[in-house]
Amino acid sequence: MSSFFSDLALQYIDGEWRPGSGSWDIIDFNPYNEEKLASITVATAGEVDQAYRAAERAQNEWAATNPYARRSVFERALRIIEDREEEIAEAIVAELGGTRLKAAFELHLAKEFLREAIQLSLRPEGRILPSPVDGKENRVYRLPVGVVGVISPFNFPFLLSIKSVAPALALGNAVVLKPHQNTPICGGSLVAKVFEDAGLPAGLLNVVITDIAEIGDALIEHPVPKVISFTGSDRVGRHVATVCAANFKHAVLELGGNSAFIVLDDADIDYAVDAAVFSRYVHQGQVCMAANRILVDSRVEKEFTEKLVAKVQTLKVGDPADPETHIGPLINSLQAEAVSSLVEQSVEAGATALLRGRTEGNVVSPSVLTGLPADSPVLSQEIFGPVVLLIPFEGDEEAVRIANDTPYGLSGAVHTGDIERGVALAQRIHTGMIHINDSTVHDEPIVPFGGEKSSGLGRLNGEAMVEVFTTQKWISVQRGRSVFPF
Repeated sequence: MSSFFSDLALQYIDGEWRPGSGSWDIIDFNPYNEEKLASITVATAGEVDQAYRAAERAQNEWAATNPYARRSVFERALRIIEDREEEIAEAIVAELGGTRLKAAFELHLAKEFLREAIQLSLRPEGRILPSPVDGKENRVYRLPVGVVGVISPFNFPFLLSIKSVAPALALGNAVVLKPHQNTPICGGSLVAKVFEDAGLPAGLLNVVITDIAEIGDALIEHPVPKVISFTGSDRVGRHVATVCAANFKHAVLELGGNSAFIVLDDADIDYAVDAAVFSRYVHQGQVCMAANRILVDSRVEKEFTEKLVAKVQTLKVGDPADPETHIGPLINSLQAEAVSSLVEQSVEAGATALLRGRTEGNVVSPSVLTGLPADSPVLSQEIFGPVVLLIPFEGDEEAVRIANDTPYGLSGAVHTGDIERGVALAQRIHTGMIHINDSTVHDEPIVPFGGEKSSGLGRLNGEAMVEVFTTQKWISVQRGRSVFPF
């Protein structure tokens, strides 16, 4: 077992590793075998305040640091991850039940985002704009926002913490990070350890491991942070947005999804099946971009369905530490029970289970449901588990209507032999991202990432990071004397 769970079960505030002072502990469990990994005393609202004040003190000097010097921290962080990749992968498998394949995927993307952070250090540019006033020069500066609060989820905790933390730091800000209570090490203290070992000055990155039951809204309503970057459910995201608005903070929200994977009548069926199975079942379906709904043109429905069910039946379910495993455990028993109940309710309401998964502990085997009534609630909600809904349609117009019939709008995919037909259809789907002849699950460091409707506010990645984590300041210079009307 990785030493991370014994060495890093602490808060990290102002460059010091120390226990929280709350009255209870977060117990970190392996979701597959329910082994206790760590016990972490929660941080209080007072320690959240200490973390933000430390960040505030450290940020000014960091912002004034030469960006080439800042850049070197991220170069070292990248090397540290590369050197400890196997140990970090083992921690991902143990703490969140990620398969070996999923751990490798998460680490690959984390390294890519660090490479982008290296470049972001040098990205902000000022401008000089013309003025209608003679002798006036308008300078527009890009400056760090100051302090950023980051709240990361349990499904890709190492990646999704780094995805906001690294760009915010690279652009001259300080950060307070709160990981999800189910993944406090991979999503929190391990990230802090990487940056500490990379030479990041004390106070610039603080990690508070706690829960809303202890701190309430202290993390998001605190006066110091100017931006809150939240990744999680739309229910919690709505609350975060409300509190941020009331306190004049900018909220960046990456929320849930109900992606449609659309198979047109001219698609390569074998390839579409492979892409659909990955899109739904990667990391047990605990991915915001996962394909909840597979929409299939009725002319190819029979062939696609038979091949999809056959492919899903080949997926190996069980121990995520086994390199052959495709489907590991869900994050906890509540999630496993919720997914099992959802399948049961759908079948009772008239759906047909072409495959019906068993639940053993937190491991839920894949289900494939079809024949869902049009008013079935499951069609419009996010399913964070290994359940796919097969929905036939008649022609492209109906595919667009069904795909858009959801409060979410994150990702999607269209499979077709005619790329321009696919693009034309994709433009009519109300999502922030959609992919032609590929899976629904993609993230690239320089491409804007985010959703429409209840899937979030704002974008991350590339230039969007500069927009989110910096602010613009206008300084005008008057050469000569202005003439005033009185």
